[in-house]
Amino acid sequence: MTAAFTFPGQGSQVVGMGKALAEAFPAAKVVFDEVDAALGEKLTAVIWDGPAETLQLTENAQPALMAVSLATLRVLEAEAGFSVARDAAFVAGHSLGEYSALAAAGSLSIADTARLLRTRGVAMQKAVPVGVGAMAALLGLDYAAAVAVAEEAAQGEVCQAANDNGGGQVVVSGDKAAVDRALEIARSKGARRAMLLPVSAPFHCKLMQPAADVMAEALAKVTVSRPVAPVVANVTAGPVSDPDTIRKFLVEQVTGTVRWRESVAYMAAHGVTHFLEIGSGKVLTGLVKRIAEGAVGIAVGGPGDIASARDAIAATC
Repeated sequence: MTAAFTFPGQGSQVVGMGKALAEAFPAAKVVFDEVDAALGEKLTAVIWDGPAETLQLTENAQPALMAVSLATLRVLEAEAGFSVARDAAFVAGHSLGEYSALAAAGSLSIADTARLLRTRGVAMQKAVPVGVGAMAALLGLDYAAAVAVAEEAAQGEVCQAANDNGGGQVVVSGDKAAVDRALEIARSKGARRAMLLPVSAPFHCKLMQPAADVMAEALAKVTVSRPVAPVVANVTAGPVSDPDTIRKFLVEQVTGTVRWRESVAYMAAHGVTHFLEIGSGKVLTGLVKRIAEGAVGIAVGGPGDIASARDAIAATC
């Protein structure tokens, strides 16, 4: 068995995530305490008690999801004997999850990751006034067709493929009017569904350049180490280990396409048979089944999942 550790992105947050882990395992509680200390506030209270509207704010959701992922990983290490350096052929994360992957692989400290994600969330929200941008999911079109839709819809405005999630699911992002045009064009070209997404800003498109500039400055101030396992970068769908290149790709990621379909396909082509989704939700586990035929997806987010993950891996070794 060859495993990859993957980490979810925004949208997987839910009030109460990680609470049962922290109550059951001291290793998880340590991570939440570390994130609270790094931010100088009790983000943990928002994660566990809500309200949902506060947790869903980009500036909170991003460090919160990372905290849950790293807390889950620490429990896997402490209770199930997992080691990223030994057991992960690759690590990868969807959008903000790439920061979780880097922290998991020792490239970034948890404290620095929490602060970077808070900065990233604030900057992404401020980059575009509310209502100016939008994102939409196009279902039933392959990536090339979705890119063609976005290009046709732009008409001098911004409209580009933001997330290539796989399984005929592509998200487009940009100016609201252009995204609205993309919905109509996609439907005319046979999309099974085309719908606006309930997001607060048009992520992963050129409109996010102000946020990319903020992240370039923030990333220049933190220590980035070589990861103990190759990180498959969102913007290239290939492995990266050089610290300066990691910084460069994290900046490019703010305005670039999250190439998740290609990332999973790359890992599968290089021998990965099991994809462990570490943290809240099962979104990435569902996508694995659509992208890599025969691969096994295992979602690990609660106390009961720890033993299940250990047993599933042991059974295949």
